Amino acid sequence: MDYRQDREKLFNRIRQENVFTWDYMYGQEYALAAACQLSRGELEEMAYATEQLGSIFAKIVRTLQQGSILLLAELDIPAKTFAAVRIPVMPHWPTTIGRFDFVRTSSGLKMLEFNSDTPGGVVEAYYLNSRVCEYYGYTDVNAGLARHFTAAFGAIVDEYKALGYATDNIVFSALDWHEEDAGTARFLMNHSGLEASFAPLKNLRIYQDRLWHLTDGQLQPIDVLYRLHPLGVMCEETDQDGYPTGEHVLDLIARKKLAVINQPGALLAQTKATQALIWLLHESKEYFTSDEHNTIAAYMLPTYLENGLKGRKPYVVKPVLGREGGAVTIYNSDGTVIDKDGSGCYWEQNMIYQEYAELEQITVETVTGHYDGSLVWGSFLIGGKASAVNARVGGKITDDLSYFLPVRLV
Repeated sequence: MDYRQDREKLFNRIRQENVFTWDYMYGQEYALAAACQLSRGELEEMAYATEQLGSIFAKIVRTLQQGSILLLAELDIPAKTFAAVRIPVMPHWPTTIGRFDFVRTSSGLKMLEFNSDTPGGVVEAYYLNSRVCEYYGYTDVNAGLARHFTAAFGAIVDEYKALGYATDNIVFSALDWHEEDAGTARFLMNHSGLEASFAPLKNLRIYQDRLWHLTDGQLQPIDVLYRLHPLGVMCEETDQDGYPTGEHVLDLIARKKLAVINQPGALLAQTKATQALIWLLHESKEYFTSDEHNTIAAYMLPTYLENGLKGRKPYVVKPVLGREGGAVTIYNSDGTVIDKDGSGCYWEQNMIYQEYAELEQITVETVTGHYDGSLVWGSFLIGGKASAVNARVGGKITDDLSYFLPVRLV
């Protein structure tokens, strides 16, 4: 049986379960019917780096929440989110559900960025990975790890309750027309252990200074909202009449009339400017403990708000709140372009400058033949603990057309 036939046989089974249905995206193959491998030692190091970096980001977020709004502005946090992101919820977690992106280099494992606000790849790592491994008889690196969601959601709802929030009415929300977003929100709801309902974003309403969702023609209150919707996008949204609904939702969060997951402080960890701040403090030998400095030196890349790398080393320029490779440019040390994103998104944002890490190369089989690509590893941080891993294969810049590649344990 050739790859195309084998893939169709596998994904026909998977689609019928109606959990993961976006194996093709934008008319192109997205999920591969194959697997790369990790050894136990490699998996343990990635988990160690994930938890240690998670603690470092949690520490810096706590400090930023107590800092001035001038500092938040320097980190390019949108002004309309200032009051909300300064509210501490689960301060020992930088976020409830986050994902670090890593690359394996000749100098060891290196973190590229931290997706802490609204990370994707959840269903792929916690569901699809196991189905592919099961089909081929592989050992799934992520077996049984969906239980981490139950523990994390339970803990943060309990925290909100202890802080005096109402927590009776819990809603998971996403764009219902977006197959991946809606599927991810429903998957998390089903593994949250919470009594909750799903509501499309288009059905959310503000009425009498409260957030509601429209169901069967009736307004139902929302006390806790799981949002697969970035705060930086939300803050600019208006309704059809021009009313600033997103800003009002953020005001409800700031006044503790709405609990959200991920907690609002997750945006402080999401901005790549925070990576630059961490690196600045590390180079200055300030703020962090000796063990934390060792972690930063081992797993983070030199990252700056101004270009201190040109003329010294190849570097990458990234927008502070960009996603999916948008507006990323890779340069040689002399400033000539190696690769550049072709989309029109995020170019208006301020940029950070990060030392370029050569991505691991891999050849995979696809429906259009063999593909030579670059490999990026994702490692989830759920409730402050290292959790599942996933892998993406694409060009030098990992974008939304990169392949998802399942991972098996050696």
